[in-house]
Amino acid sequence: MSTVTEPADLLDMVGADLGTTEWVQITQERIDEFADATGDHQWIHVDVERARAESPFGGPIAHGYLTLSMVNLFLPDLLTVERCSIGLNIGLDKVRFPAPVPAGSRVRARGEVVAASEEKGGVQVTVRVTLERDLAGDGVTDPKPACVADTVSRFMP
Repeated sequence: MSTVTEPADLLDMVGADLGTTEWVQITQERIDEFADATGDHQWIHVDVERARAESPFGGPIAHGYLTLSMVNLFLPDLLTVERCSIGLNIGLDKVRFPAPVPAGSRVRARGEVVAASEEKGGVQVTVRVTLERDLAGDGVTDPKPACVADTVSRFMP
């Protein structure tokens, strides 16, 4: 994790590698709970037997938006601003889902600061969060990521 004292310190971090987070397992229970929360009960996510029999992935996979929502879990583990009155989620510049996340696999985040600028009394920072996959649970990172998202946040002093 990278920690800065003041929002202005982010201006010097463009290009910085923020490292990786711990792995988090994507269980079928988590997938089912996400389906319940969003109303997306497509069989490829929640019908384990049908997904094993008919899915091109050999079993159920996490929703793309569940994968994207993990960015919110991981971002504070990648970057912390100690002295700020508020941190705002401005949005996303670009999101891609290069590969699915099978139920039972693990994901972790890798971060990189790709932009930072002074904006309306604070500092706006774009962090590229890449969700890496561990398909076998053995700590070996699959070469194809699950999600790449350019997150945009603004930190006010």
